[in-house]
Amino acid sequence: MNNSNTELKNILGNDPDELVGVVSELGEKKFRANQLFRWLSKGVCDFDEMSNLSKTFREKLKELYCIDIPRVIYDQQSRTDGTRKCLFEFRDGSRVESVFMKYSYGNSICISSQVGCRMGCTFCASTRKGLDRSLTAGEMLAQVLAMRNLTGEDINHVVMMGIGEPFDNYENMAGFLKLIHHPDGYNLSYRNITVSTCGVIPGIRKFMEDFPQVNLAISLHAPNEAIRRQSMPVTRKYGYDELMEVCREYAKVTGRRITFEYALIDGFNDSRENALELAGRLKGWQTHVNLIPLNKVEGTGYDTPNRESVQRFRRILEENHVAVTVRRTLGADIDAACGQLRLR
Repeated sequence: MNNSNTELKNILGNDPDELVGVVSELGEKKFRANQLFRWLSKGVCDFDEMSNLSKTFREKLKELYCIDIPRVIYDQQSRTDGTRKCLFEFRDGSRVESVFMKYSYGNSICISSQVGCRMGCTFCASTRKGLDRSLTAGEMLAQVLAMRNLTGEDINHVVMMGIGEPFDNYENMAGFLKLIHHPDGYNLSYRNITVSTCGVIPGIRKFMEDFPQVNLAISLHAPNEAIRRQSMPVTRKYGYDELMEVCREYAKVTGRRITFEYALIDGFNDSRENALELAGRLKGWQTHVNLIPLNKVEGTGYDTPNRESVQRFRRILEENHVAVTVRRTLGADIDAACGQLRLR
């Protein structure tokens, strides 16, 4: 792969139907498209590794295309839980962070959907420098393939909770989901994928129609409009009550439980009253609350609540029959936990 030549087209991100056009233009038979797609889905970085393609065909591909698997700028591994955070660089110099996590049910990767973010959530490191550009479907897939190549381990779950707002890059996100799910490629079950949004309502409506089997998580982080407006500017465009309404619609239309991510911030949204208000909003429908004791980001002015506050909040939700867990924090010692990813 020649990463220095930005004139080459990135072939990663084409599905088999699109690759039919590629191979046909190069004078090859259509069945070569599926062969090519399978190699790309394995994370192969060099056309010469594609042993069942003729040398002539491989040379033609090299003249016009590259495989943009990003290079690893740094690879940090947690000393406490084995989490790995990687800074990946694509051939245009754009950089994103991705995180590999090990759980009892399998390996998971948290990938980025954009280079930067324009949502402006005040507790999150990822939005500090604003939005540079959105990632392509192929660049999202490339993070999974690069991490699998690096770790040598299968990745069984994908969460789109890294840098960026997936619904601010909907078409490329949708393309990625189709690519990684394709039976002739990576073949990852939709039920093993979670997409997180800060509450872009048009995206949620489209998502429930296009991908009803993919898990949806809402970054909520507040029990009401007033508190959410202070920390999440998206609320000024898509109000709290409107968000709750579309979430109820999602649960009804898809029959799927919806997850609400709630970062507990000391003295801001973690009081007994906050917990009771949240319980009142969620009681009686298919929801799950994922409580996240804030992973502190320097310069935000926010602090992590103490253990007693976290357990009190959890207990109040449970007493009101709201399903809740306290997220196990992974990678905090390498700034790889929720809200800590940023551009470098």
